[in-house]
Amino acid sequence: QVQLVESGGGSVQPGGSLRLSCTASRRISRFDSMGWYRQAPGKQRELVATISNGGNINYANSVKDRFTISRDNAKNTMDLQMNNLNTEDTAVYYCNAIAVVNVEGATVQHWGQGTQVTVSP
Repeated sequence: QVQLVESGGGSVQPGGSLRLSCTASRRISRFDSMGWYRQAPGKQRELVATISNGGNINYANSVKDRFTISRDNAKNTMDLQMNNLNTEDTAVYYCNAIAVVNVEGATVQHWGQGTQVTVSP
């Protein structure tokens, strides 16, 4: 069973920065795609950013130019650098990893437990 553990959450004021990290219990090079999602109170979980094993990156429009996703296959970690945070970024942030498991394209998806990010004056 793959375990994904997030760290780096916390409380900051608007305009501040945080760096989230996701550490996997197995080599992340085996995951075709990894990403960060978030869920604010009363809202659905939404995509923040994804990064493929080939380095293709996708950001939600709301975080473009403020957040940067990266992965280090050698360290089995994926990070999310979050700058210029605002109150709308307050949410639980989840690490996600997807692996394609057969030639038909079936996938297995893994989630971390989440880390709280709170942005308040």
